[in-house]
Amino acid sequence: MITNVNLESERLGETGYNKYNSLMTIIKYNNTHNIIVEFKRNNNRVTTNYNSFLKGGVKNPYDKTVFGIGYLGEGKYVKSVNRVHTKIYSVWLDMIKRVYSTSYQEKHLTYRDCVVCDEWHNFQNFGKWYDENYYKVEDWNMQLDKDILIKGNKVYSPDTCIFVPQNINLLFVKNNIRRGNYPIGVCLNKVNNKFGTYFNNENSYLIFLGFHKTPELAFDTYKKYKENLIKNIADRYINSIPQILYDAMYKYEVEITD
Repeated sequence: MITNVNLESERLGETGYNKYNSLMTIIKYNNTHNIIVEFKRNNNRVTTNYNSFLKGGVKNPYDKTVFGIGYLGEGKYVKSVNRVHTKIYSVWLDMIKRVYSTSYQEKHLTYRDCVVCDEWHNFQNFGKWYDENYYKVEDWNMQLDKDILIKGNKVYSPDTCIFVPQNINLLFVKNNIRRGNYPIGVCLNKVNNKFGTYFNNENSYLIFLGFHKTPELAFDTYKKYKENLIKNIADRYINSIPQILYDAMYKYEVEITD
């Protein structure tokens, strides 16, 4: 009969790999149902059982389990409650998905050159930033935005992102596929051979701003209308949105190369 003392002697120091190929070592063996393993990556320790160790079922919170880049980390922020994703995790997961999911980027080409900063690969770090920066405006859905504060920005990070009410965020959405080769907001009308100016307002209603002889004139109308509307909406929500967002909206310039 093999005693627990013998098992402890035999199994202490035993190494293996979990399902994400993370190296782990048994550093304490109490019995088959209670062991402590240490992962080489981050040296974090997990209490588990010997059977899970053998099958590679021990979870390492630093394994990059989310689209090969994101990991849960260790801290107070949890993935789900009663098997339902928490709001913070859902926002983080959607961000990682937009940037690192190949199938998502096949349908949304604008995210192909984007990255998430290393700090936010750790869900715990994002959760802390979320708690410090999330706010509500009326009944609007709040969206994580990366390129209103810094136009053209491709990096999701604490310094570049901000939560924005959906109606404000819609003001900055561009449809590069639909507009073809003409400037933003401009479309050729094949019936009269003139260039129409169109704009989707904060309620997603398409507004027609008139026809023009050249795409440049049509764009100029679009530019003036959009910049004025953004300023008006910024003034409307001046007491509800962060000052940094208000300032960015007032400084925003529409360019023909957008």
